[in-house]
Amino acid sequence: MIGLFFGETDFPKLILKKLKKIKKRYLILDLSRKNIFKNDSNSFRVNIGQFGSILKLLREKKCNKVIFAGKIDKPNLSKLKLDMTGIYYLPRIIKAYKKGDAAILKELINILALENIKVIKSIFFTPELSLKKGSYTEVKPTKDDLTDIKKGENILKKTNAFDHIQAIIVRENSIFKETLKGTKNLIKKVNKTKIKRGVLIKYPKKKQDLRVDLPTIGLDTLKDCKKAGLKGIVLKDKQNIFLEKNKCINFAIKNKMFILVKWKKSLF
Repeated sequence: MIGLFFGETDFPKLILKKLKKIKKRYLILDLSRKNIFKNDSNSFRVNIGQFGSILKLLREKKCNKVIFAGKIDKPNLSKLKLDMTGIYYLPRIIKAYKKGDAAILKELINILALENIKVIKSIFFTPELSLKKGSYTEVKPTKDDLTDIKKGENILKKTNAFDHIQAIIVRENSIFKETLKGTKNLIKKVNKTKIKRGVLIKYPKKKQDLRVDLPTIGLDTLKDCKKAGLKGIVLKDKQNIFLEKNKCINFAIKNKMFILVKWKKSLF
């Protein structure tokens, strides 16, 4: 049986659909804000501070492997409901909390490892959702686009220490960085400017744990990019989650946009 720490977005639902298709037994640990998996008989609502209850549940169901998928909100320490095991691990969580979301997830993985529970890649059962190296439309980046992409990569390389930056938009001398508000807000900000065209680059952070936190692109992202006048999207090989892949590619083709996935070893 596989344990599933699920948050928001459609990604967890796609994993669940695949597991049901291959008849893989599962246990959902629902960390979503709205308890969106409450109708599934294998789902349990959990609080991230209730480590003892979570570990007990995983052991009872004989889950020694788990997956983290979907957007999981950073816990509010002042409102965290802790059990005795949670209190025991609290100093480690506080230390990680000061470093950002990625550090918290990393510490959770370390704690689970201490309890002999292994975290596996979020796309382990759904590798088809991650794009490999290549160009996915007939439209190719121009020389100017490639210059912008290189500039964006260099900027991401220098700013990777910041927890929230996974994406950047570049057009000639104009640079727009992602904030804590996310990629959608980044594209919206660009859309309010007079600048059209440009490229969205979305890569994992340099020290990001790729088992639990991959950059995600969906049809809404493509539509937002089109509305903002962007020419295309650049991702890293096998280091992305591409929701509604066929719809996204067809939309990009129809709107003469490029989707470029670069070989991971050629970057940073």
